[in-house]
Amino acid sequence: MSESAAIAAELRARIMAAPEVILEDRDLMRALISANERAMGANIVDLRGIAMERLEARLDRLEDTHRSVIAAAYENLAGTNQIHRAILKLLEPLGFEEFLTCIATDVAQILRVDSIRLVLESAQSGEVAALGRFGAILAVTEPGFIEAYMRGGRPAPMRPVVLRPVQRELAALHGERADWIASEALLRLDLGAGRMAGMLVMGSEDPEQFRPSHGTDLLTFFAGVFERAMRRWLG
Repeated sequence: MSESAAIAAELRARIMAAPEVILEDRDLMRALISANERAMGANIVDLRGIAMERLEARLDRLEDTHRSVIAAAYENLAGTNQIHRAILKLLEPLGFEEFLTCIATDVAQILRVDSIRLVLESAQSGEVAALGRFGAILAVTEPGFIEAYMRGGRPAPMRPVVLRPVQRELAALHGERADWIASEALLRLDLGAGRMAGMLVMGSEDPEQFRPSHGTDLLTFFAGVFERAMRRWLG
């Protein structure tokens, strides 16, 4: 027996011992089918081969969908953990000034935002003066400002959470970082009966971080916890 014949015999023995190896190898199966089609000639259509190609295409699409679903699930889980960590940190402060400092530092870092600002509406000049020392994190505005800011000049229905690219004419709310902020999340706050509206503004230098197409469930939940925490400090 020649050397090539010995190799062929050895290969044949290995295939006979584990034929599933060939069946599980797509490239090898495709090569075998192509060889079979060539052997049959050009006048014969192999319907089995066509069916297999279609099944492979469907399998590829299913695998892509499967990977997308898994990636989305991991991303959602990571986002949920992030919000939970921010909420736990939010509940730690024992005073209002410490609460505002926590928002500007720990909460901003956990949520990975480059700018965060709390906006309160007030019709009383005394409140504006009293809260002026917190200007780096807290902005006190006239009544109606929050609704106008969240609408952004559009007659759209009011939503509790708005995600959008930053509008340059409205970017001043982000303070010193306004020139670099590219997207923002606006969380409307219900501070209780008899109190005016509030808003939490988060800004990011990443234009993709807050997009209108993103889900808002987690941020809506965070806003609900945040507004309840705020009520403790409001007279």
